[in-house]
Amino acid sequence: MREVIRGKRNDPQRLSLVIVYTLAKALAISPLEIYKMPASLVSDLLIIHNEIETMKAEELDKVSSDAKSKMNSLR
Repeated sequence: MREVIRGKRNDPQRLSLVIVYTLAKALAISPLEIYKMPASLVSDLLIIHNEIETMKAEELDKVSSDAKSKMNSLR
């Protein structure tokens, strides 16, 4: 499963499970609700979720970098 998540192994069935899990977790809904959605909506929501998580990671990197700079200037 880890290889599927990291993109090192192409297994459509497991990838589908990863997508369902990711969206269910992100939207705080039952995985069964994901299965009821049209594929285009699932795809769009996954793209949006990915962008939001990327923005969060970038913001955390920025804050971490700023904190390190401040710590180094105090030394």
